[in-house]
Amino acid sequence: MIRIVVADDQALVRAGVRMTLEAAGDMTVCAEAADGAQAVQEAERHRPDVVLMDLRMPRVDGLEATRRILAARPGTRIVVLTTFAEDENVYAALRAGALGFLVKDDPPDRMVEAVRRAAQGEPLLAASVLRRVAARALAAEDGHLRVPPSLTERELQVLTLVGIGLSNGEIGERLHLGVTTVKTHVAAVMDKLDLRNRTQAAVVAHRLGLVDADFRPTRP
Repeated sequence: MIRIVVADDQALVRAGVRMTLEAAGDMTVCAEAADGAQAVQEAERHRPDVVLMDLRMPRVDGLEATRRILAARPGTRIVVLTTFAEDENVYAALRAGALGFLVKDDPPDRMVEAVRRAAQGEPLLAASVLRRVAARALAAEDGHLRVPPSLTERELQVLTLVGIGLSNGEIGERLHLGVTTVKTHVAAVMDKLDLRNRTQAAVVAHRLGLVDADFRPTRP
């Protein structure tokens, strides 16, 4: 059972999210929070698999709550809830370690899919969104990185495919590997590069020059 904390300052939104998720049968909302400070408290109390985090909340906003939760429990999967996909804070939250985001008027099945994928450590980000995130992150950095010698050839291949937005299943099909093996390689990449999630890994793939501006691999 996937355990979830829902943080949103609107009670009707929280109720709707709870109803949608618990109807799926494989997840439960263990707590709700009406602001960021409460979200941090509930995340510490319940240690959920996933936090659905509204960004615009009183007292402590969702961006700061995301930072605090991940500082205390880096393995928590945070999915941002937002009204506008172009919200500047969405990109700040992703850079802070949030796994992905949902627009509040997305269909219910997309929310369920996002939570399931987040629980497995996979973001639900369209390539167009990932492209904008990477572009913003690259603009804020000085130059490109060098490929770390600690990464194996297979890990570089996996990182490249994460960089173009493929899921573990899609990477497995591309490289003729089982999903469990792909997860092992992704975990090794994250550990060696000190990354929190696949969104950050995708940005690093761009900074390493493994993926070009058109989201195409640069290596054979």
